[in-house]
Amino acid sequence: MPVTVLLVDDEPLVRAGLRAVLEAQPDIEVVGEAADGAAVIPLVRQLRPDVVAMDVRMPLLDGIEATRAVLRTVDKPPKILVVTTFENDEYVYDALRAGADGFLLKRARPAEIVHAVRLVAEGESLLFPASVRQLAAEYGDIRGNKEARAVLERARLTEREAEVLRLMARGLSNGEIAAQLIVGTETVKSHVSAVLAKLGARDRTQAVIAAYESGFVAPS
Repeated sequence: MPVTVLLVDDEPLVRAGLRAVLEAQPDIEVVGEAADGAAVIPLVRQLRPDVVAMDVRMPLLDGIEATRAVLRTVDKPPKILVVTTFENDEYVYDALRAGADGFLLKRARPAEIVHAVRLVAEGESLLFPASVRQLAAEYGDIRGNKEARAVLERARLTEREAEVLRLMARGLSNGEIAAQLIVGTETVKSHVSAVLAKLGARDRTQAVIAAYESGFVAPS
């Protein structure tokens, strides 16, 4: 089955460009478009896309609030890929904290756009880990957020789960973590699932953000 994508951006040219790049791939299908975040929820419910590629800044409802709204109100919500002009942008970090699964630059090359959509849909690796780390260093509380620290303390991660979280924060995929720890991929998947459940994180991006903000992993 192809990865289905909903495009949300107030610039028709951007939507057209993304559609052309994505629909050139046999395993990706663009199922709809919207010009503002305010239209996202009804379209998500109607089209059930796997991924929403959403502009972070829009006139009526921006990508941050639209992300929160989708995750709050939609059953089994799609992956959300924030599309932005600037990489080092507090809006991007706020979108990740709100629950977005990753971000994509509007100037990205076609191969990078396709890779981002596939990676976010699979959910087994962190998209642009170095950039997420940089955003956490600049806009997160590098001394450790009290609430995030409390979450980590309550989670009571095992030694192996803590090791897996550190490797996730480095951007390693499940397969790469398995090779590093000399265990099977299914074992790593079980550890990742346990980490997400204990942290109350929807996906590995949210778990990594929590790891940075708690001070468990240094973003530098």
